[in-house]
Formats: sequence, structure tokens, C-alpha cells
Amino acid sequence: MLDESSIKPARKAFRARLTGQQGARRSVVTPMAIRLSRTFILRKLHQLSGIVPLGVFLLEHFYTNSKAVHPHTGPMDFNQAVADLQAIPYILLVETFGIFIPLLYHAFYGLVITFEWRPNNLAYPYPRNWFYTIQRITGIILFVFIAFHVLNFRFGVIPYLPTYGTPVAHNPANAYHIVAVEFAQTWVFIVYLIGITATVWHLANGIWLFLVDWGIAIGARAQRLTGYACIAVGLVLLAVGINAEAAFLHPGGIWGGFLY
Repeated sequence: MLDESSIKPARKAFRARLTGQQGARRSVVTPMAIRLSRTFILRKLHQLSGIVPLGVFLLEHFYTNSKAVHPHTGPMDFNQAVADLQAIPYILLVETFGIFIPLLYHAFYGLVITFEWRPNNLAYPYPRNWFYTIQRITGIILFVFIAFHVLNFRFGVIPYLPTYGTPVAHNPANAYHIVAVEFAQTWVFIVYLIGITATVWHLANGIWLFLVDWGIAIGARAQRLTGYACIAVGLVLLAVGINAEAAFLHPGGIWGGFLY
């Protein structure tokens, strides 16, 4: 039999090994926990920036562009809307901190998420999986489209385009004419048609993801109903956006201004 004097050292040695193992685990787990926490915050900020301010700005953008839809006063209304926006005090600061910085963060962190993405749609062809894939694809399309749109209409720095040297933002009195000449080029019109469609999908699906991930839509039924609602909102926005684009080529847009 073992006496008490031989058992105690063995217990101490076991406890020392156990403490050392736990300390090693803590040294490994703590940095991982910090990384997970940082990733969690960055992703939440990414989702939030897609709703506010970028989602709100998109709605304002569609509203301003829809000023061109009126079959009789559309050109004048759109020019006035552009002039009103440019008359906002400290407009450059508002655009920088309210639009450009959130947009850059959302865009570049979205690319980070996309590069980490591993498609598995063929193995798991569920609707949510396809929606996530389309969200990543539309994000890449929007990265290119928004850069083109800002450099084209906001700053007018793309050579060989009608807006070169005459950006819409700096020429509100001729804003409608500048956009109309641009959209008269078929390829530009198609680019904006694709861009509007990708934007609406990205926003509508992004709203649904926001509601689910932020714990607002809880449960299968709530998530299904909010999904239908987001689809409806997306279809309405798509119709509004395409109609506004068409209004620069045809008075009243696709609908011919029958709502006026």
C-alpha cells in the first residue's frame, strides 16, 4: 500500500501539469476570442452601413432621379433637384463622412468577405445558399459599377464619355441633358440597367439578412414573411429605378407618366 507521504507529491505533480495545460489553453483561446470578437464587430458594422447610411442614400438617389419622370416638367424638376442637393451646406463634408467613407468600408470589407467565401451551392442547393452566393456576386458588380458611376456623373473624369469635364454635380442647370446624352449610348444604358438591378437585389437581400442576423426576425415564420416583404420592396424599387432611367430617354419613362 502507498502511504500518505507518497500520494501527496503525486497529487501536486498532477495539479501542476493540469494547471500548466489550462494555462496553455488560455494562451491559445484568448487571441482567438479576440479575433472572433473583432470579426463580429466588423461584420455588424458592415451590415449596419449597408442599411444606414447607404440604403437611405439609395432611396434618396431614386427619389431625386424620379424627378425626371414627370412627362412635362421632368427635365426642369431634375435640374432643380440637383441644384438643391448641391446647395446643401458643407456638401463635401456630408458626402465624405455620410457617403464615401461608409461606402468604402462597406465595399472593401465586402470584398474581404467575398475572398473568404467558399461556394458550395452544388453540394447544398438551398435557396438561402443561392441568395448568399448572389449577394457576393452582386457585391462585386456593385464595386465596379459604383466606382464607374461616381467617377462619371459626380466627378466627370472618365475620358471619351460625354460627361468628361462636365460632371452633373457641377452643372445642375444642364443636369438632365448631360444624363440624357450619356444614356443615349446603348452600352451605358445597359451598364446602368445592370447596376440598378444588382443594387436593388443587394439592398433587398441585405435588409433581410440584417433583420435575421440582428435578431429582429426570429423564427421560421417571421423570417419567411420578412423575406416576402423584402422581395416586394425590391420589386417596387427595381420598377422605380428602371423607370427613372428610362425617363431620360422617353418623357414619363416606361409608364409614360400615367401617375401624373
